[in-house]
Amino acid sequence: MKELGVVAILFSIEFLDVIVYTVSKAAMKKGMNDFVFVMHSNAFATCLLLPITFFFYRKRPLPPLTYFIVAQLFINGFLNVQMLRFFGIGYSSPTLATAMSDLIPAFTFILAIDFRMEKLDWKTNSTRAKSIGTLVSITGALIITLYKGQAS
Repeated sequence: MKELGVVAILFSIEFLDVIVYTVSKAAMKKGMNDFVFVMHSNAFATCLLLPITFFFYRKRPLPPLTYFIVAQLFINGFLNVQMLRFFGIGYSSPTLATAMSDLIPAFTFILAIDFRMEKLDWKTNSTRAKSIGTLVSITGALIITLYKGQAS
């Protein structure tokens, strides 16, 4: 029963991801600036998540704010992958953005192999399952990307 709950949560997150991409594409078509949309989405996330952190972490002491953490925050803010995602949605479709986000586990597995964090032992079922899953997800993303469909 617990596994069904996890699957339901994953399904709902993917569903909400598609909704966000579709709404962002519609807002950008109507003339909303990408920077404004990202600012609004980050403000909404802050208003939602900040009270939750105070509720769940009120009894724990705060970790020290080291230079390493500050540097990580700076690099994350400087790279701003979220802006790149919304720029890409502006030039393409929400379907493509969803397909690209589904490729993250495949690229993670490939990078784990490259950095020797994962070993390819073809005799184990886990290696076969991960490899087949990687091939299926990359193939699915290629089909979604290359398929044009009927002219509308």
